[in-house]
Amino acid sequence: MNVPVIDVSALSEAPWPMQSPDAPTAAVADVARQIDSACREVGFFTIVGHGIDPGLLTGLEERCRRFFALPEAEKARISMSRGGRAWRGWFPLDGELTSGVPDHKEGIYFGAEIGPDDPRVLAGTPLHGPNLFPERPEGLGELVLAIIDELTGLGHRLVAAMGIGLGLGADYFDTHLTTDPVVLMRVFQYPAVIDPRGWGVAEHTDYGLLTLLHQDHTGGLQVRSGTEWLDVDPVEGSLVCNLGDMLERMTGGSYRATPHRVCVPEEDRVSIPFFFDPSWDAEVVELPLEIGANGHPRGDLQRWDGTDLRNLSGTYGDYLVSKVSRVFPELGQHLTVGDHPGADRGVRRPGS
Repeated sequence: MNVPVIDVSALSEAPWPMQSPDAPTAAVADVARQIDSACREVGFFTIVGHGIDPGLLTGLEERCRRFFALPEAEKARISMSRGGRAWRGWFPLDGELTSGVPDHKEGIYFGAEIGPDDPRVLAGTPLHGPNLFPERPEGLGELVLAIIDELTGLGHRLVAAMGIGLGLGADYFDTHLTTDPVVLMRVFQYPAVIDPRGWGVAEHTDYGLLTLLHQDHTGGLQVRSGTEWLDVDPVEGSLVCNLGDMLERMTGGSYRATPHRVCVPEEDRVSIPFFFDPSWDAEVVELPLEIGANGHPRGDLQRWDGTDLRNLSGTYGDYLVSKVSRVFPELGQHLTVGDHPGADRGVRRPGS
């Protein structure tokens, strides 16, 4: 198994929304075929030609390195404990768990900017609310929101290609699952260690539909293939894409959520994952696929960690709350009680 590199320029250049979602151009259909093959066989692929200015992501990487270099007391001004139900802000080294084990990283959680007067915020919907942005470095908040907007648009185009590959049509996902997608972005810094043993992030899969990852030059991302681990080497100007639990569940295992991990680095590493997930109230049900669509047998949903994705039900929001509460146990209480995310906490918003 290898992680293919796919040129998706036909998607980024196509009119949007697609003028003929049931009859894509030959170039779009070819990209959809390549993505479909990668989703079935690997669960990971690297994309180039995605249309996003690489300078945006490298600029965010540089600004966040400057933020992580600040004194801890200053970073704590946007601590996640101040984000309440919105689930935004900074966490310190070893402050996040994967499979119950602390990750060797610190990071910041961002998401779509949702104001305090939004009905979802007023209703107390978890993971909806305003971001927490630091005063330094200047311009970080505006850059974050610009990148979230760009990656959200790319996410819509990629799931359109998946809809084509699955035989559902280019507009299926946006009509039924991602009309109002849950979008989250995180920036992680993995500090260098003298004796690199253990994992920056232990073996895991992601929660939702699709992850888009910018990784710096250091590498360290590995994908499991049977009993072996494959390095996902950085490709300049590219984004790494991988599938989450929901897509594996909803395709009956035809598409793979592949386990992956991050090695601890020998020099400071920064990565920026963006999560393009189902709408909050989307029902966790299998997609209307033909058995053995495109000649591929349906997959086995008994997974690497012993769980069976066939047991998942309810809404994506229900599932997401259950997962993130395990990642930050001390903050999990904010998903049922806690500060209103629209309250004024003296932190900076974009343009304020």
